[in-house]
Amino acid sequence: MTRKRKEIKSWEEVPAFASEREEQAWWDEHDISAELLETFGPVPEGELPTPRDRTVTRPRKTPVSVRMEEDLVNRLKALAAVKGIGYQTLLRQFVSERVYEEEKREGILK
Repeated sequence: MTRKRKEIKSWEEVPAFASEREEQAWWDEHDISAELLETFGPVPEGELPTPRDRTVTRPRKTPVSVRMEEDLVNRLKALAAVKGIGYQTLLRQFVSERVYEEEKREGILK
């Protein structure tokens, strides 16, 4: 059984979202009405970002295995969920920030 999605007729109907996950869940249940789509005009040349060059790749991520207490992993997952990001992404951010602080402390970075 397919649920009927609610159509929005104005941008005022779109709430402020606390996270990307919350926004995704909302848009999974809503569509922009044809009337609202008709109000969109053409985007002036140069205002859209150019498509990412497919020849440029992101820095490679190396898989690393780290043993952690189960409670710490659960706390990390809960915090990441509140922030609306993956727990491994949050862990990478934490490690990156801490490494930067240690490099500054040791005089490696100025």
